[in-house]
Amino acid sequence: MWSGRQGRLRPVGCAVEELRCRWREREAALRKARREQQLISKRLLRDDALEETEGGCVAMTLGEAEIQQFLGLAQRGTEEKEREKALVSLRRGLQHPETQQAFILLEGSMRTLVGLLTSNQALLQLEAARCLHELSHSEQSAVAEACLPATSYLLTYLSSHSSDFIELCLYTLGNLIVESEAVRRQLLPQGIVPSLAACIQSPHLTVLEALGYALSQLLQAKEAPEAIIPSPSAGSSVLGSTLPQHILQLLQPGPKLNLGVAVEFAWCLHYIICSQVNNALLISHGCLSTLGLLLLDMAGAVQRTEDARMELLACPVLRCLSNLLTEAAVEVVGGPNQLEDERVVAALFILLQFFLQKQPSLLPEGLWLLNNLTANSPSFCTSLLSMDLIEPLLQLLPVSNVVSVLVLTVLCNVAEKGPAYCQRLWPGPLLPCLIGTLAFSDTEVVGHSLELLQLLFLYQPETAEAFLQQSGLQVLERHQEAAQLQDRVHALQKTALHR
Repeated sequence: MWSGRQGRLRPVGCAVEELRCRWREREAALRKARREQQLISKRLLRDDALEETEGGCVAMTLGEAEIQQFLGLAQRGTEEKEREKALVSLRRGLQHPETQQAFILLEGSMRTLVGLLTSNQALLQLEAARCLHELSHSEQSAVAEACLPATSYLLTYLSSHSSDFIELCLYTLGNLIVESEAVRRQLLPQGIVPSLAACIQSPHLTVLEALGYALSQLLQAKEAPEAIIPSPSAGSSVLGSTLPQHILQLLQPGPKLNLGVAVEFAWCLHYIICSQVNNALLISHGCLSTLGLLLLDMAGAVQRTEDARMELLACPVLRCLSNLLTEAAVEVVGGPNQLEDERVVAALFILLQFFLQKQPSLLPEGLWLLNNLTANSPSFCTSLLSMDLIEPLLQLLPVSNVVSVLVLTVLCNVAEKGPAYCQRLWPGPLLPCLIGTLAFSDTEVVGHSLELLQLLFLYQPETAEAFLQQSGLQVLERHQEAAQLQDRVHALQKTALHR
């Protein structure tokens, strides 16, 4: 029995509940950090072959007079080739911030460019769209807002017959969306969500990838949970459209899965899930099972290939699964919308080994998912033990302090399930590893080690005896004066000595 001071030394049930409470608080903080870590960026779609045919010359900064001249030629030139050439020169000049600024300050310039965008001559229309695309890539928000008169036309052209033109319009819209709330306020009533939903049925992979980019930019807006994602009853919202079902179809593993498209839409799904608007709806559409199957497919893929792009897909998929598993109503094992425990755990460990070799920065993502799987599921903890995965888990401890904390948290999840689970953790390499982590200087790592030792001492008394025999008390002494740790150190010392 626990006894003692400052509310920390209590009977077994209370001690475990206190640990659970602390883990829940940490997990909430981790989820918040991941929600706030956005991937806001802009993309520039330039055709290398096109640049070469134009001579590969260095684009020059243009002044107001030159901008006026090129716009005039494009608007009133006698030959189509001359008009197109003028727009090419303007587009190349718009690669410079100085030209972009001069362009938006020049009265009537945007009106003229929009007029050319709506031309019935396809080549002029395409070059005008390329000029707008250069403007959309500007780092100056004023430039993006100057493009507002063009947004309704860009949306209209998403139903064009040219996949190249649609792709260009989508990347331009994506760049504008992320830059300015004013742009988003205009696009929403203009019907951007239904327009994107119509595009998702395109047979062209380049269009789908561009669509995923534009949609992910929209979903990252700070107003997305209230104005863009909301409930299925809102027809112009993302959840009220067919987008979620189509996104899940594009993430279905199999020969038709395209990695570039899947990466874009996995991030879209991540932002929808992080909004927490209606994750139950996504689960009812089979989101959890689709992601689980995709996880299995990725594990198989990394064993067959060293495609670096697999790392790009792994991150959003792991985050999606981790966030969905925090939903109170989710039963993770069995059923059509749930996960198969042993297969998922095995796949996750294949990915963890892959990350360890190729991309250690992704280890926390995989371990965070393992933490969420084991937090409330005895069956996942059983899988971890029955598949002898404790030792491979312990091998990750030296990677970093962040990884160590997550490994120890997973082990705490297993240990807090009770005596039967602690009995299977013991004997083995666990205790020597824990004594090793007590030598770490990071207080969070040491704190997690102390919590795991508390559980082991409670449920498996032989651990306390072995701890004393392996000079564990001497190792603890170095932390006696640490304000954040001293209560737990004293508690552990007292428990070990009174066994």
